[in-house]
Amino acid sequence: MSIQSDLFDLTGKVAIITGSSKGIGRSIATALAEHGARVVISSRKPDPCAEVAADINARCADHAGEAISIPGNIGHKDDLQNLVDQTREKWGQIDILVCNAAVNPYFGPAAGISDEAFDKIMSSNIKSNHWLCNMVAPEMIERNDGSIMIVSSVGGLQASTVIGAYNISKAADFALVRNLAAEYGPHGVRVNAIAPGLVRTDFARALWENPAILKSATATTPLRRIGEPDELSGVAVFLASRAGSFATGQNFIIDGGQTIV
Repeated sequence: MSIQSDLFDLTGKVAIITGSSKGIGRSIATALAEHGARVVISSRKPDPCAEVAADINARCADHAGEAISIPGNIGHKDDLQNLVDQTREKWGQIDILVCNAAVNPYFGPAAGISDEAFDKIMSSNIKSNHWLCNMVAPEMIERNDGSIMIVSSVGGLQASTVIGAYNISKAADFALVRNLAAEYGPHGVRVNAIAPGLVRTDFARALWENPAILKSATATTPLRRIGEPDELSGVAVFLASRAGSFATGQNFIIDGGQTIV
């Protein structure tokens, strides 16, 4: 293997990716597997998880990568613990964690959001990441090695009149990353955030299917378009591999330049 390819080699590494049955999570899981990692596909519904795992295994038939599915709801702490326990039972350890799953059950001004919806956003998008990071960190700390990524959003850097609570939760994820990076760094564990701009996923459909919002979002973006899920996978491979071994506590913005103008 060449020096260049070795930088991104994940052979023998085990990765959990939440929210990986579609969209950005699926793209990240596929890319990690294609670089040699054994990946765990996890989302609420078992059938889509199993389908994605089968697709990855077919793609990686000639590679070291492999996939299994362990469904779970990020809002349920017991489901997250089961995800961690089953992964360890299957593959012995967890080297990479990608907290990608998130929710946004409300679209509209802040004055109209119910307490139930607000609490669900904060619990699923912040507390679940806090839980899961603390579940996998001890073994990483013991090995003095590990990579944790939280998929946040450029919304955490901006205001919004329609997804304000979601943006608040994503800003909190930036703070969570910084604090965990400071705590875990002395033990060789890296923690970073990936902040996508507007990407063509089912999750963001209400934004990119609205012609007015789409036009506004792309009019001043330097690349003049929205992103595709596969365009987020490269940064995850970088952060999971030796190539990103000196990066921690950072927010990697992948937005076509949206936030620079």
